[in-house]
Amino acid sequence: MSAPHSTLSLRDRLVVALDVPTAREALALAERLSGRVGMLKVGLELFCAEGPAFVRDLQAMAPVFLDLKLHDIPTTVRRAMEAVLRLDPRLINVHAQGGPAMLEAAVEAVRAHRDAGGRTELLAVTVLTSLDREALAALGHAAPPEDLALAYARLAQQAGVGGVVCSAWEAAAIREACGEGFHRLTPGIRPSGSAVQDQARVMTPAQALKQGATWLVVGRPITHAPDPAAAAEAIVAEMQV
Repeated sequence: MSAPHSTLSLRDRLVVALDVPTAREALALAERLSGRVGMLKVGLELFCAEGPAFVRDLQAMAPVFLDLKLHDIPTTVRRAMEAVLRLDPRLINVHAQGGPAMLEAAVEAVRAHRDAGGRTELLAVTVLTSLDREALAALGHAAPPEDLALAYARLAQQAGVGGVVCSAWEAAAIREACGEGFHRLTPGIRPSGSAVQDQARVMTPAQALKQGATWLVVGRPITHAPDPAAAAEAIVAEMQV
């Protein structure tokens, strides 16, 4: 379910989160970032507001990571996956907390899509980067974030998922446990000197790549910058390891 990433350029590894409320704003950002980033991330807010037609328009400018974090009973997830796979996004994800049967249902849908000529790769969300140990304890998890993320990564790999969404703080351990070919997409990336905002576990671009991240997700440091294109170029420069 995964593909080698050793040939990815630094630019290819940069995923920009289009966390804006409208298609107009997202398409304007996409146009400014065209050729400067590897992927554009569409999350729940934007997808629910603008729908599949907008994603098709966006993919004319850059590959899309459809960040829907599906999490439901296996049949519902499989059917939802089949519906959104008609868009053929570059990446799509589900929550690993959905369990083995749900993960396997998602894998089956993606495998059928790829067998029919699609390109989508499936990732599983481990532990949200907004959650720290205290927040996880409130949810009933005694294990620290890194142990929980590793357990979810192993579960996802056993189900046939191609990689995970994880904090860069867990990327090295997941790479060691699951192998280089099991991909790691890391949110919570902040350039040196930027604000942490609502993320609890963050890392700079260069640090994240050293820890084994395959792709880096950056949002507001680029999308809220006076010149998003220049901000993206600066982050690519900062990714040098």
